[in-house]
Amino acid sequence: MRIAALTLVGIITATATATATACGSPPGVAPRPAQTRSPAPAAADARTLRTDVYAHGRPGMLSSAVRHMPSRVYVPNSESDEVIVIDPATFKRIARFRVGRRPQHVVPSWDLKTLWVNDNDSNDLVPIDPATGEPGKPVQVDDPYNLYFSPDGRFAIVMAERNNRLDIRDARTMKLIRSVPLPCRGVNHADYTADGAFFIASCEFSGQLVKVDVARWKVIRTLTLRHGAMPQDVKLSPDGTTFYVADMMGNGVWMIDAATFRKRGFIPTGVGAHGLYVSRDSRSLYVSNRGAGSVAVVHFATGKVAALWRIPGGGSPDMGGVSADGKVLWLTGRYHGVVYAFSTVDGHLIRKIPVGRGPHGLCVYPQPGRYSLGHTGILR
Repeated sequence: MRIAALTLVGIITATATATATACGSPPGVAPRPAQTRSPAPAAADARTLRTDVYAHGRPGMLSSAVRHMPSRVYVPNSESDEVIVIDPATFKRIARFRVGRRPQHVVPSWDLKTLWVNDNDSNDLVPIDPATGEPGKPVQVDDPYNLYFSPDGRFAIVMAERNNRLDIRDARTMKLIRSVPLPCRGVNHADYTADGAFFIASCEFSGQLVKVDVARWKVIRTLTLRHGAMPQDVKLSPDGTTFYVADMMGNGVWMIDAATFRKRGFIPTGVGAHGLYVSRDSRSLYVSNRGAGSVAVVHFATGKVAALWRIPGGGSPDMGGVSADGKVLWLTGRYHGVVYAFSTVDGHLIRKIPVGRGPHGLCVYPQPGRYSLGHTGILR
């Protein structure tokens, strides 16, 4: 079988530079020649990436594919079935367009040249051309709560939350290749090991994590966090040794050993811990506490909360991303119909922008990095 024979190009490789097949463009668009694609990491990168998987995400390190794209913040409103576009320079809404039912996240394609709106209830993906900000023709995809990509860019992984499965699709055409049934309920967020060999996903409704062998697209381990846990976002530490998993009911973040897939500890951060974002210098993890109306800043070096940023008057910080220069953390206010812009310098709330009902997985675009692994911007 094609999948069984697949050997993915890892994030850390000791081989010569490899190029991947085209992906991320709307169906019907021919793939670009291989030489124009961003290459997979070369052996020369190995030493850097062993110490920091986010080494290519520093301020100013924009891919040539996106360097001249306009800077925008794309906000999917899950309850009003629309996307709002914000100019981050002025904090003003500059566009609005309708999409399908219950858009959950806006996801950069692997090659960073397309943004995909995940319409969960109407079962489609809407491509956005980030050069123009214009939406394209929807592509029918069953149950796209969230969307990820394989490290080599060949496959799209649809998090089919209500169907309790992963749908492996061709990343360019979105044609279904195979479905992976899961021994858990409510799969929604994920990240990869540093070598790209394993995909770790959270199952919100059963309080579990699953470890998927990417070469075979097979679940090889299941880990129950605790009774009543509700895992959300997943993020790998810069050194690749630890997965951080937000637990919305546990009010904090689990630390999972990346090698053994065992719990290493727990960090209390605040009520409703939800989204996880790495600072541009790779020193801190920003944790959005949706129930507490705050953001906890966890230092990777100590594993402790170093600062707590509170929203004046309360709020519901949810999903988002860090600006390209690293100075602003953008988060949706899920139950308050707003978007928050926090200063990462001192944590103060710069602006609160009304957007609509149920804002969820906003995407800051462009972001530094060579390629996207999915969600609202997991770049390597």
